[in-house]
Amino acid sequence: MGEKIAIVTDSTAYLPQAVIDKFEIYSVALSVTIDGKSYVENKDIDESNFYGIVKAAKSFPTTSQPAPGDFVLLYEKLRDKGYDTVISIHLSSGISGTYQNAVSAGKMVEGVHVVAYDSEIACMAMGMLVEKAAELVATKAELGAVLRQLDAMRDAMGAYFIVDDLNHLARGGRLSNAQAMIGSVLQIKPILHFEETKIVLFEKIRTQKKAFRRIEGLLTEAIKNGQAQQAYIVHGNCYEKAETWRVELKKAHPDVVFHISYFGPVIATHLGEGSLALVWTIK
Repeated sequence: MGEKIAIVTDSTAYLPQAVIDKFEIYSVALSVTIDGKSYVENKDIDESNFYGIVKAAKSFPTTSQPAPGDFVLLYEKLRDKGYDTVISIHLSSGISGTYQNAVSAGKMVEGVHVVAYDSEIACMAMGMLVEKAAELVATKAELGAVLRQLDAMRDAMGAYFIVDDLNHLARGGRLSNAQAMIGSVLQIKPILHFEETKIVLFEKIRTQKKAFRRIEGLLTEAIKNGQAQQAYIVHGNCYEKAETWRVELKKAHPDVVFHISYFGPVIATHLGEGSLALVWTIK
């Protein structure tokens, strides 16, 4: 009889509830603090009420990672449910201590093998990894096979995003003030991406339209290289713009599966309203 593997992630994966229910995916939550009040993501606050609360706030929101104790309780619960192994997939270690807390908690819990996995990304880019891991576990795949597939998907991953205001990232310490100045002073639309787990400036573009075209060019290149078989357009409270882009992309690349997702409260705190991303990887 093979090992029984549980899949754990965190609230910034923004997975559809149907996927969570289908594969019994477990999660720990990050939090957003607004005007001194803490809101647990996907419990007290989500993308439907976040922007309204922030607009009425007197201060800039901040975010908090789950405590190691949150992980310990969950891992112990999974051990007691009969799981031998836990694959715990979390947002990039370069922008949050969530992954490191998973590593620390895994060492504290006896009786279950915890494998913490740094997605080196966030949102549905990470969500695609979580869903694939859960699919493979459901087919009784062994731990090594699951991790090899995650590595292959992470290596093929492309994720490029455009934000309306770089000051959100600078204020939250996720981007240097110098990089933020580039956008605000010159009134350009910078394209950002993850590099070695951190969010960095990829390219400076003059208009949003040209930024879209540049990202589409990167997607086309990835498709030719066999690295883009599925993709998500991720938006910050601008669904219609995301859907318009999805239709255009689907028309240009009918062989790629395109979906729409969103930036939830924790990630939206750092990117701001109106942000858009295109993320892709292999299946």
